Amino acid sequence: MKLIFLGTGSAFTVGNGNYHSNIVLENDRKERLLIDCGSDIRHSMFEQGLSYQDIDSVYISHLHADHAGGLEWLALTRYFDKSCGKPTLFISSDQVDDLWSKVLQGGLETLPDEKSSLSTFFDVCPVNHDFTWSGISFQIIPTLHIQSGDNRLPTYGLLFEIHKKQIFITTDTRFVPQHFQDIYKRADLIFHDCETAQHKTGVHAHYDDLKTLDPSIKKKMWLYHYNPGPLPDARQDGFGGFAAKGQSFVLD
Repeated sequence: MKLIFLGTGSAFTVGNGNYHSNIVLENDRKERLLIDCGSDIRHSMFEQGLSYQDIDSVYISHLHADHAGGLEWLALTRYFDKSCGKPTLFISSDQVDDLWSKVLQGGLETLPDEKSSLSTFFDVCPVNHDFTWSGISFQIIPTLHIQSGDNRLPTYGLLFEIHKKQIFITTDTRFVPQHFQDIYKRADLIFHDCETAQHKTGVHAHYDDLKTLDPSIKKKMWLYHYNPGPLPDARQDGFGGFAAKGQSFVLD
C-alpha cells in the first residue's frame, strides 16, 4: 500500500510545477482511492501517469474547489467512456446535498437523454463516522477550517490503520492542537495542512504555529498544502519534512 501526492500546493498554487494537494492511496492490486479531487486534477494525474480510468473510488473532505473542483471532469469522462463503471464516492452525509446543488448540478444535470443526479455518475456512499475501502476502515475526523458565526463549513480529515500503523491526514484545518491532541499522540504518521505565506489567513495551520508542537509529534509529521515560494527548513525544525509533488510513502 502506498500514498502518492499528486500535488502539495495550496488552493492558490499556480506555476512552480506544483498542483493542488490531492492524494492517491494505491493498494497492491492497483486499486486507487483518490483523496480529494481539485480543479487541476486532470493535469496532476497525467503527470503521474494516471488517468480517469485508474480511479476506483473518491473521498471528498469538503467543497472548496481545490478539493472538489475536478469532480465534474471525473464524472463526465467516466460517464462517456462506456468501458468504465461508476466510481464510488465517499463523502460525509452532511455534504451530499450541497455537493450536488452547490458544486456540480450546473454542469452535470443536463445530459443528452436524461436529467441526471449525483447517483448518475457515482455510487454515492454517505459517511457518518467511518467507511471501508480495500479492507481498511477510515474514520472521518471533523476539523475546523472555515467558520462564520455559528455557520461552519463541514470539513473532515481521515484517520486509518495499515499494518498496525495509524495514519492521520488532516486535509484543511486551522491550528487547533487541543482538538487533535489524542490523534497526534496515537498516530504513527501525520500529513498536516501547512500554510507558509507571510501573512496568516487564520483558516489554515501556519508553519510558525506548527513549530510550537511537541518534538515527539513534529518528528512524525509531514507538511503539505503549502504556499508557493521558498520554504523553511522543516527537518531542521524537527518535522519529517515538506511532502513533495509526486512523492510516495510506502505504508506497509
